[in-house]
Amino acid sequence: MEEQINNEASENLEFKNRIDVSELQETVHKIKKELKKVIVGQKDMMDLLIVSLLANGHALIEGVPGVAKTITAKLLSRTMNIDFSRIQFTPDLMPSDILGTSVFNAKTSDFEFKKGPIFSSMILIDEINRAPAKTQAALFEVMEEKQVTIDGKTYKMEEPFIVLATQNPIEQEGTYRLPEAQLDRFLFKINVGYPTAEEELEIIIREQALENTTKIEKIEEIITAAEIKKYRALVNQINIEENLLKYISSIVVNTRSNSFLYLGASPRASIAILKASKAFSAIEGRDFVTPEDIKKAAVPVLQHRVIVTPEREMEGLTSKQIIEQIIEAVEIPR
Repeated sequence: MEEQINNEASENLEFKNRIDVSELQETVHKIKKELKKVIVGQKDMMDLLIVSLLANGHALIEGVPGVAKTITAKLLSRTMNIDFSRIQFTPDLMPSDILGTSVFNAKTSDFEFKKGPIFSSMILIDEINRAPAKTQAALFEVMEEKQVTIDGKTYKMEEPFIVLATQNPIEQEGTYRLPEAQLDRFLFKINVGYPTAEEELEIIIREQALENTTKIEKIEEIITAAEIKKYRALVNQINIEENLLKYISSIVVNTRSNSFLYLGASPRASIAILKASKAFSAIEGRDFVTPEDIKKAAVPVLQHRVIVTPEREMEGLTSKQIIEQIIEAVEIPR
């Protein structure tokens, strides 16, 4: 009798999600499994790219050449049944090379719009900081509003729409600093470091084993465009308590009053942390946000949206370090 009462009590105490995210979690697990067929390590980059997709945001991937920035983005697109387009940014690239242009049709004696490579579901922009300001400005509308206006006519992008961009933080010759308005349109800035000695060895072993096959041939399709839309809608329904909303607000507001920062984050950053933290909770199998989800989202959301004062920058202090200090200083709600 006592055993029966204990069993009933344990059943009542068992936590059940109000929103079922098990299918989403399983799909994310399958996507990661496919990526790991080729990519060694780089767990944080994989997680942040998947969260970007679920949170309906764009991602800027920064790292030195050869650390799998471009290949990871290409492999991610292979796991999805969506259109993929790659644009190599160069100093002579024009806005029309990205968006498209009106071409005269002799048969109809009228101009018709020829769509550029931006008209795709997943866009990989390689070396985004190599294009000049006018080409960068061509991305403002499409990244924020998911539409393009040409000759007074507006063309809507098909959902899902996500921009993944890469840049090299070291090389300066022939590059242009991204304007703040452009950086603010990226949900995340993902810093990609070197692999460990063990991971380096595994990379070489896998390359040797490839023989006549290519890396991309190994990747299987996991998710469709319709499923991405469904999962995005599910992420939006994730619960977050009011005290955690105040926690997000406190972190962002503190970037504006920090003496080490010349420029703080805007309200767009608060919304980005909210969306990203919901996606983090969903891939962990929860239908509610925790302070840890917010902490995970805060650094990649904020580090490219703030500017360190020249004095602190000369001392070697980075925006990431300052944001981590702010997070530690803000009281976690209980």
